[in-house]
Amino acid sequence: MIGAMESTRILAIRHGETAWNVDARIQGHLDIPLNDTGREQARRLGTALAAREPIDAIHSSDLSRALETARAVATATGAPLIASADWRERCFGDLQGRTFAEISVDAPEQVERWRRRDPDWSPPGAGGESLLQFRQRVLTAIDALAAAHSGGTIALFTHGGVLDVLYRAATGLGLQDARTWAIGNTAVNRLLWTPASGLTLIGWADTTHLEDEALDERTA
Repeated sequence: MIGAMESTRILAIRHGETAWNVDARIQGHLDIPLNDTGREQARRLGTALAAREPIDAIHSSDLSRALETARAVATATGAPLIASADWRERCFGDLQGRTFAEISVDAPEQVERWRRRDPDWSPPGAGGESLLQFRQRVLTAIDALAAAHSGGTIALFTHGGVLDVLYRAATGLGLQDARTWAIGNTAVNRLLWTPASGLTLIGWADTTHLEDEALDERTA
């Protein structure tokens, strides 16, 4: 009983689709809104969660693609919503707004370090975060958030990179291990957090509410 009171259930959810997802363009900290498909995904998600998932609180990245998705669920469920920059995507500095193909031509050395998942590599330009810096930001934030909601259920609306960090933490995988798991738009990913064990994976990439319409993560 004590363990149940200390544990926090987390529904970690990527934002709905954007035009830049479709174009495979790097979003990072740039504030790109949902497209029409993304808005419909958010609406369906809200309907599904309201029907089957009791949620105590909703937390979201303050970037509009995540926040708009979160607001649709808040409207459907009535749960309170709090936005924070803690849940933003990794900052890619000067690479934001460009496609991977464009960067491969102009800066192949940067692409190679990115492809190798070099944990110390920071994208060039203001604010660029290394994987190590990004992981530290995300894991510090999730521990604080989960502890604040001990015994409850929260929905967290965020970005593909953040979800990648959470998956690795919950499964014990390293930063440089190859990714084999999907991170789809508005997919519901279920995690459990306890003070003693941190994150545990319960379920991943549930997109039944979309009838197979979600796009996998192709850009940050």
